[in-house]
Amino acid sequence: MKAAIHTRYGPPEVVSIQEVETLQPKDNEVLVKVKASTVNRTDRGFRSAEYFVSRFWSGLFHPRYKTLGCEFAGEVSAVGKDVRSFKAGDKVFGYNDVQFGGHAEYLVIAESGAVATIPAGFSFEQAAALTEGSHYALCDIRAAKVKRGDNVLVYGATGAIGSAAVQLLKYFGAHVTAVCNTKNVDLVKSLGADEVIDYQTEDFTRLTTKFRFIFDAVGKSSFGQCRPLLAEKGIYVSTELGKNGENIFYALTTPLWGKKKVIFPIPVAKKEDIEFLKQLAEEGKFRPVIDRVYPLSDIVEAYRYVETGQKTGNVIIAITKQGS
Repeated sequence: MKAAIHTRYGPPEVVSIQEVETLQPKDNEVLVKVKASTVNRTDRGFRSAEYFVSRFWSGLFHPRYKTLGCEFAGEVSAVGKDVRSFKAGDKVFGYNDVQFGGHAEYLVIAESGAVATIPAGFSFEQAAALTEGSHYALCDIRAAKVKRGDNVLVYGATGAIGSAAVQLLKYFGAHVTAVCNTKNVDLVKSLGADEVIDYQTEDFTRLTTKFRFIFDAVGKSSFGQCRPLLAEKGIYVSTELGKNGENIFYALTTPLWGKKKVIFPIPVAKKEDIEFLKQLAEEGKFRPVIDRVYPLSDIVEAYRYVETGQKTGNVIIAITKQGS
């Protein structure tokens, strides 16, 4: 089978397409013929090992798992003898940021893993983009204990995480102020944001509104910038470590200093979360935003584009053509 392989950490060019042995499912596993995957921040982070701490999961000196791709959608090709909830021919999607594998023609995943049948009416490409950004957003929203009526600000509302956060926050009943660039104002409004701030024409830090929760979905603000905007018991979350890892420091210390605090949740994707996202998708309450689609052969170009930081929503990798 064809797979995108990286045997060392580094820039997009460390990835190449190679022929590797086709996987076989264990007794409790499902073999999926992958139709679509994504290139996202998770894949980029593990490929580059920009944050050295990631190597404690992926391999200290060399990648433990050489094929990335945490998101996938495809068709069940075979199942292990103990599998009961899936059968050959089922159309499935899911998430795996431990063993990855989506950037290949086949992958295996445990039946109990973060995998479910594709929402009705969704293509493989749409389904492939349902999990990475949304599960990060869902984890942080839950950790912040957002309640109906809470005033929330989402900075970076057009990436995979931010666009999911806007929709999920509206589902949970929050009043959402979203910050994005000029070209995406209408898009973010269509996702349900109550107010949209164009950061190219307006400085969001000058807002007089106080927020119960500020969610930086791109990691480009700071607690210092956002602290004046927080309500008395407000919470700040960033998807990045911050300058010199300050967000980890603040997460440990701000609960001791005062009522405004930083939290830094560690996201874990569970099967029930994938089922929840599937339900929202089928009900029309969540849809992934798709920027562009690359074939597997152009995965290096896809990585290069993701690393510009200019993508809107999700970048799809078409592993096989629809219908094949």
